[in-house]
Amino acid sequence: MAKHKLRPRRDAMVPSPYQEARDELFQQIMQCGVIGCHPEDQKEWFDATMVYLSDRYPELKAPEFTELRTLGERFAQPPKRQTQETAAV
Repeated sequence: MAKHKLRPRRDAMVPSPYQEARDELFQQIMQCGVIGCHPEDQKEWFDATMVYLSDRYPELKAPEFTELRTLGERFAQPPKRQTQETAAV
């Protein structure tokens, strides 16, 4: 019988604070029904949510919060419909 080689255990990857904040933002967008809201309502929601996230993740810098907001706003956009021409290509 062949000996089984023991593989070294890999430590579980711990997400960075940025990744945690991003995931939390996406979860909140899905739970709060922000997708498809009026743009003014979305802006108000994002303003309040970014203040909340900045309190929760003080280790993140301003450029990271700007990037998070951009990602969140893109995520909150309704899906684009395909036209007949793009669907046929």
